[in-house]
Amino acid sequence: MQTIVPALFSPARVALRRERWDTPDGDFIDVDFCGNPGAGERLVLFHGLEGGSDSHYARSIAAHALKQGWQLAIPHFRGCSGEPNRKPRAYHSGDSEEIDWVLRKFAGPLHVIGVSLGGNALLKWLGERGAEALGLVRRAAAVSAPIDLSAAGNRLDRGLNRLAYTRHFLSTLKPKSLAKLEVFPGIYDAAAVRAARSFREFDGCVTAPLHGFRDTDHYWTRSSSGPYLRHIRVPTLLLNARNDPFLPEQALLAAAQNAAPCVVLEFPRTGGHAGFLAPPFPGDRSWLPRRLFQFLTT
Repeated sequence: MQTIVPALFSPARVALRRERWDTPDGDFIDVDFCGNPGAGERLVLFHGLEGGSDSHYARSIAAHALKQGWQLAIPHFRGCSGEPNRKPRAYHSGDSEEIDWVLRKFAGPLHVIGVSLGGNALLKWLGERGAEALGLVRRAAAVSAPIDLSAAGNRLDRGLNRLAYTRHFLSTLKPKSLAKLEVFPGIYDAAAVRAARSFREFDGCVTAPLHGFRDTDHYWTRSSSGPYLRHIRVPTLLLNARNDPFLPEQALLAAAQNAAPCVVLEFPRTGGHAGFLAPPFPGDRSWLPRRLFQFLTT
């Protein structure tokens, strides 16, 4: 998931070159690159829900990577690069198999960042792979990752969050899902998709059946990265603001309490969801990439 940010706070775009990669199951993903292909340091950025290389955090990280002389790659989850994917599947918060395939295509050593949904999937992969991940990734960082998906989903489906965020995301997720149903009839219930007004309803009628989960609760429980944090062996920064509207502070602290010693827990009081504006008012997007690269190069 990504935060909704006014154009005032969106960094300038950098020049990107795109490659299309065929997946083992006959689908494709699009990967955007910037920087020198021969650079000594390579960084992979996994975006959030309905995000991509044009997201505000991707722009600011790309600009900083160029200044540092790094090569940056931004893989798009399936269906997020502006063209529908080919298969009767999409992407989801626990899609660690896709993370694994992508990172092995790059063939480390790499630095990796995941934001929101991409951060949760990355953390889950790091925990699943344990010490094996050290062969691919030098250091990693997860920004505003919803490490307890049940708490995050319930938070987003209530009050002002439902109006400000859930409705925004469903405005693109539902049309994409209905378009996929025209290509693959019967993979889920069109009426239920049209009627969905919450993440619980949408994940129950689309995300869960599309990716082999029994229902929403099964998907949220199995895909949350919190239980995997104790198994991570790659030095990893977990950066979440305590006032993130997507995840209650109490749930964040509870899910992170058993993280492995190599996981650096950084929970500033403010920052919202993938926000972290640098002063003075109205702020800019420079703080986040500076902090991330500071950690990655320590």
